[in-house]
Amino acid sequence: MSVQTGSTAVFQIPDQGVTAAGCSSVWCELGAIATEPGVVTAVALAGILALLAFAYVRDAEAACRGERRRVLDERDAFEAFADRVAEMDTVPVATDSNPSGVPAGALGSIGSAGNGIPPDGGPSGGDVTLRRVLAAYDDTVLSLPHYRAEYDETAAESLAAELGPDTATALASDGGLSSGAKSALVDRSQRAADARDRLAGAIDEEIDELADRKTTLTEIDRRRQRLLAHLEGVRSGRETDAAIDIWNRLAELERECDELAADRQSSLDDPPLTPNLDADSHERTFYGYLYGTTDGPRYPVLAQVAELADRIRTDRDGVGTRIAADR
Repeated sequence: MSVQTGSTAVFQIPDQGVTAAGCSSVWCELGAIATEPGVVTAVALAGILALLAFAYVRDAEAACRGERRRVLDERDAFEAFADRVAEMDTVPVATDSNPSGVPAGALGSIGSAGNGIPPDGGPSGGDVTLRRVLAAYDDTVLSLPHYRAEYDETAAESLAAELGPDTATALASDGGLSSGAKSALVDRSQRAADARDRLAGAIDEEIDELADRKTTLTEIDRRRQRLLAHLEGVRSGRETDAAIDIWNRLAELERECDELAADRQSSLDDPPLTPNLDADSHERTFYGYLYGTTDGPRYPVLAQVAELADRIRTDRDGVGTRIAADR
């Protein structure tokens, strides 16, 4: 999937004041609108009263909920794998311990058959135990619908990536499960589950924030609609002051969009989960993880605010055109 271009960068929504520089009244700016090429004496408002769909935020919520479900499935799978390994018997294995206390060996021997099981395993206890470990991993973690398709790894490769290469080499050593290897597998599987539990909590926070931002955007948009609906009842040429008031109130809504964008910028700089990064890294990796592979913008709330601000700006220009034409 590709990331669409759009309002994904840091931006500042222009704050257009009521009067332009050097003008002593609102008529200066309105007069400028009226003299622009192509401006007519009236503005058509058909279709403007419709609620904005806020598709960026809606799709972001759906993406977050889907990712949260996958993360929780992985958490449960690692917990199940840890439980399965904890119930297995160990076999005596000659140890040549590395600093982690896990027996060292040749990782390549695990994956040599292409499925994570040594091709020439005999009936020894070590071979049987190894096969049980790999079968348990295959039945839990690798059985997730998205897991094998996304990572395309053998059981040995996935074990090394998820739980550390030394846990995989422990299994490769003599093809058995020592007490040290068993302890490491259980401990690190639980750590993997705990990490996913924390990630799911962070995604929950983002879902809550998206809901809050959408509520605020919806309220601003409803007020925009009410102002335009009121404008339809204003008589041209006879109630200019009322139209000017609507024009000013639309400017206030535009400023609220500016404030909402700035507030979201602050949230982006303080994500609910911060991975270990290089000191010089300024990439918002949490949000890149959530939205970087989706079909929408990487910063959906900012894109949505920009869309609403553009609509308000267009509405305000239309009202200004009408006011200037009624002078």
